[in-house]
Amino acid sequence: MKKIAALALALVMLMTASLALADEFRMGIDPEYKPFSYLDDNGDYAGFDVEMCKAVCDLMGVDQVIVPVNWDTKLISLDNNEHDCIWSGMTIMQTMKDAGYVLSFPYYDNTQVVLTREDTGIKTPADLAGKVVAVQLGTSGETMLADEDGQLALAKTFQGGAPVTMENFTVCATELAAGAVDAVVIDKPVAEDQAKKFPGFVILEESLGSEQYGICFRKGDEELCKKVEEAFMKLVEDGTYLALGQKYGLDENFLCLLKK
Repeated sequence: MKKIAALALALVMLMTASLALADEFRMGIDPEYKPFSYLDDNGDYAGFDVEMCKAVCDLMGVDQVIVPVNWDTKLISLDNNEHDCIWSGMTIMQTMKDAGYVLSFPYYDNTQVVLTREDTGIKTPADLAGKVVAVQLGTSGETMLADEDGQLALAKTFQGGAPVTMENFTVCATELAAGAVDAVVIDKPVAEDQAKKFPGFVILEESLGSEQYGICFRKGDEELCKKVEEAFMKLVEDGTYLALGQKYGLDENFLCLLKK
């Protein structure tokens, strides 16, 4: 009887824990990815994605819990159930779909660009030959520079025959400002934010490739993805999506759900 009672108690505790988890939505973010997800001057999480997720959570009746992740191992931490999704300017990639991850509809159009300094003399991607070029680990930019169908040929012209990988875009920009690297391959909205912060930073007109941002869930989480998408579309319809885009300085032409 004691064993049965203990088992019953364990089941109750498990059910209680499951209900508690259902009251939370854990958002995995890169906390160095302004204007989508970052720590503001008050030490609070802010950004377009952070506020959109909060509004989605409010509609779903759950609490938003923000989990900062190492971007290079974001899928590992997702698989380990450390968070419920990756929602932080994350590029939708076919390799992720092929691996079984559930991906939302795209909500933002993005381009990969080159961020450099005025004094480097770099005017076009061809001028990167022999230069030290940085990229963040685990990003679509890093993937693109290693892809034969992407920009591998360009990357082979860099000093050392490949880009220098760094932990996050903040480090990339700091190293660029210090002169340790000559350029950074980076997402356009992040490049624009860094260009405002560092005098002398410029963005090359010619982009290296286009892509779209989405939200990534674990295999089997189709229902959760659907609920998030439904709430997201309500925020598109009521103007929140556009208002937050404007608040964080995003180009309205890249808010792709406005076109639907």
